[in-house]
Parts: sequence; C-alpha cells; structure tokens
Amino acid sequence: MTPEPDDAVDPEPLPSNVTPLAAAGGAVPRREVRRPESRERVRMSGQERREQLLDVGRRLFAEKGFEAVSVEEIAAKAGVSKPVVYEHFGGKEGLYAVAVDREMAYLLDSMIKALGDGGGEVTARILLERAGMALFDYIDQYPDGFRILVRDAPAARDDEAAGVGFTGTFATVIVDVAAKVTDLLEDQFRAHNLNPKWAPLYAQMLVGMVAQTGQWWLDVRKPKKDEVVSHLVNLAWNGLQNMEAKPRLVIKER
Repeated sequence: MTPEPDDAVDPEPLPSNVTPLAAAGGAVPRREVRRPESRERVRMSGQERREQLLDVGRRLFAEKGFEAVSVEEIAAKAGVSKPVVYEHFGGKEGLYAVAVDREMAYLLDSMIKALGDGGGEVTARILLERAGMALFDYIDQYPDGFRILVRDAPAARDDEAAGVGFTGTFATVIVDVAAKVTDLLEDQFRAHNLNPKWAPLYAQMLVGMVAQTGQWWLDVRKPKKDEVVSHLVNLAWNGLQNMEAKPRLVIKER
C-alpha cells in the first residue's frame, strides 16, 4: 500500500512481520519473523487527516485554551508527528483559526436564520424566541465550539468587536447578530411610535443579555434550556412591551 503524504515512513521499510536483528562484526543483519500486530496504524487521506487534526485541536482548545495547547500535544493526541500538523495548518495558530472560523460561521448562520422573517405571521416575540433557542441549541449541542468562541483569541480583534464587552471571536458574532436585531427593532419602534434612533442601543442590550446568560448556562446546565430561554424572553419581551417613549432616572428627580 502506498503511504499517504502525512504518514511518516522509514526508507525501504521491512515487511510488517519482519524485525531486523543486529549481527556481530558488522555483517548484514539477519531477519527474524515475528507475529503481525493485532492493530495496525490507520492510514488516512489528506482530507481525513485534516479533519482529525481539527477535531483533536478543537477539543484541546476548548479544554485548555489556546495558550496552553502545544503542537506536540495536538500531534500526540492525533497519533502523528509534529510535521504533519505544520503541513496541514502551518502551526497551532492556523489550526485554531480554522476551528474558530467554522464555529463562528455555524453559529452566526443559525442565529441569522432564526431572525429571518420566515414568511407568514411571524411576530417579534417569535423571532426573539427563535434567536434565543438558536443560541442555546448551539451551546447544548456544541459546547466545545462555544467554549472556543468565548475564549480570548490570539490574534488582534477589530475595534468594533472589542468594544461590545465580550472576549474572543464571540464578540464578532455578537456584533453581526446585534446589527440584524437593530433592523428588526427599528421597524418595531416605528410601529409603536418610539424613536428608532435608540434601536441599536436596545439591540446591544438584548443580544448581550442572551449571550451572557448563555455563557453562564454553558457550565451550570440548569435549569433546562427551554426554561432559560422562556425566562429570557419573559424579561426582554415584557420590558419591550412596557417601554416608555422618554425613559428617565427617578433618582435624578429627587
């Protein structure tokens, strides 16, 4: 069998059931037949190896964080040599970047789809419930992916993402989702005779409330996600339903 490019092999390997034994006086070594191993190394295609490394790296980054994970550890867990990791990703930074991009794309796509109008009679409350469930479904199904997103990223983040109060690439997701929510809130504000210029502020508050609760629930996992989302919607929706056109601070009136 021809070895795959990412599998390290010795020049002119002996048959799998032959072990070389050193001979005295520098003579050509004789060969001793041994029993074949019951478990042979699994050979993978380049794409299969890449996916395996991503899966291994994803678990390690989620468990330890970027800084604590080394290329040596990734290679050891995957059962390959360090050069294989470098060949596919150029190092742990490249592997981390690909893992983060995948998780971010999946979560953002889920959130944006949840906030789509969907046709028919879709109320603002339904959209709010969908968005909340989309986030908590992701956290529930892909906890490792969410842990990677909410950790600090090694690369510098843009100013807009860094200013929303969250660390790591999760900040970028929050910015994109908040922009979508802003569009929806502007329509709702106009329908209720409220000034739409405040929609971006309320979008940040709503998205931030849900996202922060999601980070908390990631570890505690209680109560059930349906109950958590229902309480989030209860707070957000009833608050929006009773908003004042010109809110004021009571303490400033004393």
